[in-house]
Amino acid sequence: MIKTGIVGGAGYTAGELIRLIMNHPELTLDFVYSTSNAGNKLYKVHADLLGDTEQDFTDTINPDVDVLFLCLGHGNSTAFLQNNTFSDSTKIIDLSNDFRLNADANFEGKDFVYGLPEVSKEEIKKAKYIANPGCFATCIQFALLPLAKAKKLGNDIHINATTGATGAGVSPTATSHFPWRDNNFSVYKPFTHQHLGEIGETLEMLQGSKAGDLFFIPNRGNFSRGIFASIYTKFDGTLEEAKEIYTQFYADAPFVHITDVPVSMKQVVNTNKCAISLIKHGDNLLIYSAIDNLLKGASGQAIQNLNLMYGFEETLGLNLKGSAF
Repeated sequence: MIKTGIVGGAGYTAGELIRLIMNHPELTLDFVYSTSNAGNKLYKVHADLLGDTEQDFTDTINPDVDVLFLCLGHGNSTAFLQNNTFSDSTKIIDLSNDFRLNADANFEGKDFVYGLPEVSKEEIKKAKYIANPGCFATCIQFALLPLAKAKKLGNDIHINATTGATGAGVSPTATSHFPWRDNNFSVYKPFTHQHLGEIGETLEMLQGSKAGDLFFIPNRGNFSRGIFASIYTKFDGTLEEAKEIYTQFYADAPFVHITDVPVSMKQVVNTNKCAISLIKHGDNLLIYSAIDNLLKGASGQAIQNLNLMYGFEETLGLNLKGSAF
């Protein structure tokens, strides 16, 4: 069994990661590090684990685990790795944004590979260190990757995407407080969201040149989990040609599904899937993309990366049951 450890164990992504590891046939959970919860049962924080485990949080680490997952806030993974040493054989999968951009990918001799399996599967298989993509970035990239590969992203790209409250993390804030969030809808970080950098780098790599300008409007929705993106850009082909481009690009992607059925978030919430549908309107191609921000946008994708790193089936431990009702 592959020994895994989690640092930053009290957050939403860590809670999902614990559940996935416990139900993965090749993994065992060696420790869950959380200084604020050391000594508490995991299920005291992650209530869905009641009856599944008696394991405690700990404030000590095992430096010899096979795989280390960093579920820390953005900027904190760098500090943690500077202050804690792990075995040379320990693989690291970081779920923050510390190492996603090309300029940050090398850290103290560790070369982090951007962990988007649908683009970099072969690189991930050989990698020792993975920078797990952001949740908005994952959902938006899935909508645009096939067009970039086909050299079709030369025009402006307009993105409107909405995320649930879990996207803001477990620590309460003014905009995640129930009375504020319930029956509410708001925009934040228009045109400046931190995920734009990683999206732009991937699109440019696939297209071989700079893609069109990204005009991204992120929204907060009054639901717990999921991301729904509506994106449009000019496209000079037919709808049938667009569907062929997408179908071919995702032919070997077990979690990405192109559908003629209008996409809704409940198709993908609680799963590692991405659902995509296409509409042609005049000269514009409209792309809908939906994922679960905590699974395909975070912990599920992290396990998918681990599967590739160890030569397992990509879907191992990730055949999860959603509920569309």
